[in-house]
Amino acid sequence: MTKVLIAGLGNMGLSHALAHHNHPDAQIVGLVNRSGRVDHPELGQYPAYSDFHTALAETNPDLVVVATYSDSHADYACAAMEAGAHVFVEKPLATNVADARRVVETATRLNRKLVVGYILRHHPSWMRLIAEARDLGGPYVFRLNLNQQSSGAEWETHKALMQTTSPIVDCGVHYVDVMCQITDAQPVRVHGMGLRLSDEIADDMYNYGQFQVIFEDGSLGWYEAGWGPMMSETAFFVKDIVSPNGSVSITDGNKDASADIDGHTKVGGLLIHTPGGDRTVEMHDEPGHQELCDAEQAYMLRAITDDIDLTRHMNDAVQSLAICLAADESIRTGQPVSLKESAT
Repeated sequence: MTKVLIAGLGNMGLSHALAHHNHPDAQIVGLVNRSGRVDHPELGQYPAYSDFHTALAETNPDLVVVATYSDSHADYACAAMEAGAHVFVEKPLATNVADARRVVETATRLNRKLVVGYILRHHPSWMRLIAEARDLGGPYVFRLNLNQQSSGAEWETHKALMQTTSPIVDCGVHYVDVMCQITDAQPVRVHGMGLRLSDEIADDMYNYGQFQVIFEDGSLGWYEAGWGPMMSETAFFVKDIVSPNGSVSITDGNKDASADIDGHTKVGGLLIHTPGGDRTVEMHDEPGHQELCDAEQAYMLRAITDDIDLTRHMNDAVQSLAICLAADESIRTGQPVSLKESAT
């Protein structure tokens, strides 16, 4: 039985906690949130803490799930591994590349398992999209976005996230990870643009951004993300991968409201276009958000018990974060950012 401590009980942390609550090989030994209280009907039985380090020392977990705000991810992950635990950490792995590398180096040095919350890696429809795109062969043009017309509680959550992380970093790491899985090429250069569209966020933050990344094989990636009540719901979910031999596109992404978290992973169907004709792939019975979190945590537990080699997974997490942070730097400086030296 794997003893599990979960830090952070927001949207993702709560889902991860429920995944372990329902897993036969996991035992929750503690839950951490700011209030030190847990009101959820299924989770109220577990010890609750308001301080992470106290919880870590008192519960002695085998696995720590870090689902707090981004600025604490690296320190919490390293502290957990130094205390003897394996770690699942929500994306982004850290708020800067140096901290991300520090987390990976700690996992490697201490022989701990480290899994980063790239939920699309556990979604059968996205795995199929990646396989279909790779079968076409590169170089590729990636056209990916996720704009969210948020209001009320959703907008409050986005404003809280933007205290530390911009939309193109918070969401972008998922989709840049997809780009990197398809091309396998190193990123070379990033160009970014962004704009602050609300007086409700800090002067040095922007709630709309887009960037272009160039890869060594000539592939080009475009990603766009915006949060807030002003965002349009027209074409808020574009997922196209184009190659010299055709294209793969998600066809059903605009059926749900842009702020609906289940809609962010849903594929519904794929359209594969080639000069010889088109074909569609219907993706039936897609997993919902909780089912995907269940799959992530089941994989985390298997990584521990089966000693899965996570070297590529960890390196990919650093690379996708480096691309998105370079885009953020480009937006803030107005200059393109070279990644070739840091990526090789």
